Amino acid sequence: MTTTAAGPLEQDEPRVLGPYRLLGRLGRGGMGTVYLGAEPDGRRVAVKVVNRDLAGEPAFLERFRREVTAARRVHRFCTAPVIDAELDQDPPYIVTEYIDGPSLEKAVAERGPLPGSDLEGLAVGVATALAAIHGAGIVHRDLKPANVLLSSTGPRVIDFGIARALDAPDGPTRTGQFVGTPSYIAPEVLRGEPVVQASDVFAWGCVVAYAGTGRPPFQGRTVAETFHRIGHEDPDLTGLDPRLREIAAAALSKEPAARPTARQILTRLVGQEKADPERAAETISMSWRSPDPAPAPDPVPEPAP
Repeated sequence: MTTTAAGPLEQDEPRVLGPYRLLGRLGRGGMGTVYLGAEPDGRRVAVKVVNRDLAGEPAFLERFRREVTAARRVHRFCTAPVIDAELDQDPPYIVTEYIDGPSLEKAVAERGPLPGSDLEGLAVGVATALAAIHGAGIVHRDLKPANVLLSSTGPRVIDFGIARALDAPDGPTRTGQFVGTPSYIAPEVLRGEPVVQASDVFAWGCVVAYAGTGRPPFQGRTVAETFHRIGHEDPDLTGLDPRLREIAAAALSKEPAARPTARQILTRLVGQEKADPERAAETISMSWRSPDPAPAPDPVPEPAP
């Protein structure tokens, strides 16, 4: 799910869940904690453990069960597929393929915007993932640079569909928990309309703009200003590769019906009448150049005696 260096486990954290050994903590979020795990044969996986307060809500667990069932139908093209789930355990957890690589957010923060063919590969890869996710009847709901991992074989989209379990009137949003990331939320969602596949397409446009320019296209100084720009202003695509500007602008249309679908985006990007996600994923895997790691900082000289 995420691939920053795993931190050490705290004393009260589990060491084993089912057949999986937990090797370290990868991160924490609104839904739970993600651990680096290992299967009995040594293959590494990402294990997401649901927070105990959520695990105690039957309505949440039922929604979560439905979403995990749907997520397991998603083809693995440019995604981190769900490979196991134990939702009746204490605590409940799901297991996905472990993707070894930085998030797009981290890569851009450390190295700057992606150049030329890398940016095009990113755009195609994320569109491929959305086509696969939408093909399974799922809406991602929280597509953002932190949920795009840059592996050695191409970009991978993670955490698809999971946010839906949080976003319900009887769920934790009633206590003020906000589902979604401000700079990547579609205008219709801000208007109180349902999150739909076109909302993911809007987020795709935001992600591509961020990858190509180093900033979201509606960035404001405050959340309120960002929301105003999303709802009322044109996107700032200054500096985005001209070959991607037109399709990104279409994806960022204010009205969902005016946006292309993920498959239509993929078709336009790869120049085929009917783009096939599987073939697109294979092409990306063969041509993708994973980002170089950030240079190590200069050593700090020892103080003079």
